[in-house]
Amino acid sequence: MKKQIGKWLSILVPLLLGVGIIWYQYNSFTEDQINEIKSYFKNADYFYIYLSLVIALFGFWSRAYRWKFSLEHLGYEAKFHNNFMAVCIAYLMNLTVPRSGEISRALVLKKYEKIPFDKAFGTIVAERVVDLLIFFLFVFIGFIVQFNVLKAYVLEKIPYEKLILLIVLGIVGFIVFILIWLYSNWKIISTLKEKFSGLIEGMTSILKMKNKWAFLFHSFFIWFTYILMFYVTIFALNETSNIGFGAVVIAFIFGSLTIGFTNSGFGFYPLVIAEIFVLYHVDKPAGIAFGWLVWTSQTILMVALGGLSFLFLPILNRNK
Repeated sequence: MKKQIGKWLSILVPLLLGVGIIWYQYNSFTEDQINEIKSYFKNADYFYIYLSLVIALFGFWSRAYRWKFSLEHLGYEAKFHNNFMAVCIAYLMNLTVPRSGEISRALVLKKYEKIPFDKAFGTIVAERVVDLLIFFLFVFIGFIVQFNVLKAYVLEKIPYEKLILLIVLGIVGFIVFILIWLYSNWKIISTLKEKFSGLIEGMTSILKMKNKWAFLFHSFFIWFTYILMFYVTIFALNETSNIGFGAVVIAFIFGSLTIGFTNSGFGFYPLVIAEIFVLYHVDKPAGIAFGWLVWTSQTILMVALGGLSFLFLPILNRNK
């Protein structure tokens, strides 16, 4: 019973927060601004929306193809169509409970390819480590290139004295965390150390695999498709078509964080994108409209592919 309650809470709480954010956005706009947002949807150039979906498909394909390298390293071979549909189902599941897609991917291969769950899940963890490192690379590049813009925004929102205090508190907190990590016998710290060692093991296994360069190529290609499908969408609206690539990178970073920590960004994603675009002199209604165009189109794609995968998996694996 407790597990069921926890499961439903993990779905409902982020969902209700997303609904609350949508309600907040709607009530913060005047009627003229709401009509303006509607006009953006009506007059958008949907060629670029469709183009972004095609690019997204290449990312789905690459993620499924990359998976075979880590599975082969462990001595398993799965059919590509099962890998692809498992990935599609994972994206769909992440719309409900954040990060539940990783579990569903491993379960699909266990059911249809007889690959042990722990082995399949271990390869997914290794993939996520690489994805996280590439994302940090984006963060580093974005913050270096757009440092002046971000500094001005932070100083505008947070007084200089409070910012210094926050930095000092952050340094002190980091030192305390390191000391606890090194010397504490708390159960939660032991569990975290165990998880961390698993991540390190997963990362080092990639360096030992036969096709590590192909694996790394697809890893970078996946993130290239992510940012490219975001970038081409700016041309769907005249108001966003002239922003620079640096602005796109920053918006992409914060949008990705929103997707990772919520139900794939439901409610939060358009608001975050709009706030970033305001820094680059894009009116908030245009930013909101852009965020909803990106989020809605990508969500429709994930629901469609995930639903079709649920349908075709048992059909294409009748003998299993």
